[in-house]
Amino acid sequence: MIAGLAGLALAGGLAVAGAQNAPDASVEVEQATARFTIGNMTCATCPIAVRKAMMRVEGVKSVDIDYAARTAEVVYDTAATTPVLIAAASTDVGYPASVTDG
Repeated sequence: MIAGLAGLALAGGLAVAGAQNAPDASVEVEQATARFTIGNMTCATCPIAVRKAMMRVEGVKSVDIDYAARTAEVVYDTAATTPVLIAAASTDVGYPASVTDG
């Protein structure tokens, strides 16, 4: 191996960085689910705007909208965001959201 490249390994002719640059696999993502009541949803396309707004929040993993019930169920990373920030994203695009109890 060429001097000065310790920490690199050759794999299929390409230099690949060693494991020292790999993310820490011991870090676990804590996920939670929050349920929101959504206001101002008056047509079938409104849930699209709500979903897009909520998905733009860093840490949001999924958004499931129930148009008939006017609710959203959101799975998110607790280290990256909070239900308050997710609700604010929906509210900011014209669909007031509030956290419900279940």
